[in-house]
Amino acid sequence: MPFQNREQAARLLAKKLINYKGQNPLVLAIPRGAVPMAKIIADTLDGELDVVLVRKLRAPGYPELAIGSVDEAGHIYLAEHIGDFGIQDEHDKYIEEEKRIQMETLRRRRNLYTPVRPPISPTNRIVIVVDDGIATGSTMIAALRAVRANNPAKLIVATAVAPLEALQRIEKEADEVVCLEVPPVFFAIGDFFEDFSQVSDEEVVAILQQSNSKHTLEE
Repeated sequence: MPFQNREQAARLLAKKLINYKGQNPLVLAIPRGAVPMAKIIADTLDGELDVVLVRKLRAPGYPELAIGSVDEAGHIYLAEHIGDFGIQDEHDKYIEEEKRIQMETLRRRRNLYTPVRPPISPTNRIVIVVDDGIATGSTMIAALRAVRANNPAKLIVATAVAPLEALQRIEKEADEVVCLEVPPVFFAIGDFFEDFSQVSDEEVVAILQQSNSKHTLEE
């Protein structure tokens, strides 16, 4: 079934995650589309909201095609099909240059999104990583590995839709996966939303500022 919008999908995910209410989960969104969803989930579960920043590594000559991802710390996840592009490993000159480009974007985004504080530590926390939908899984896997490196108590994936093949890869990286729809035919995430409007950086900043203000007042 198509979702009306991200808000509906987020509320359905929050219902499936309701057992974590009262355990102060850290809800991490993969920007930008997942940020409004993660806020709804964090608010419903009385959790804390932040972003986990990863960027896809683009295939040579095919910028829309992901051949891997990189996180804020510079850790790289490469897809199995990199050999199709003549790439051997993460030390390939093309990968090193692509990593440099994407790391610059990650630094800009962190400075824009949370300029007054560092990322919230996931250590010993129940962490829920949210994306609006998953296609290949490379971005989510990079996000999960980035979080796992900081020793969370439990690592959970929450998403509206994903193909089975991607979910099977993700299940090896997470302690729990919550996915609302696993369609037999998958072309694009937007196909499963009636409204899949782009989320702007300005919206992300506003949501994070609102969340920061809320927790500052509670403290």
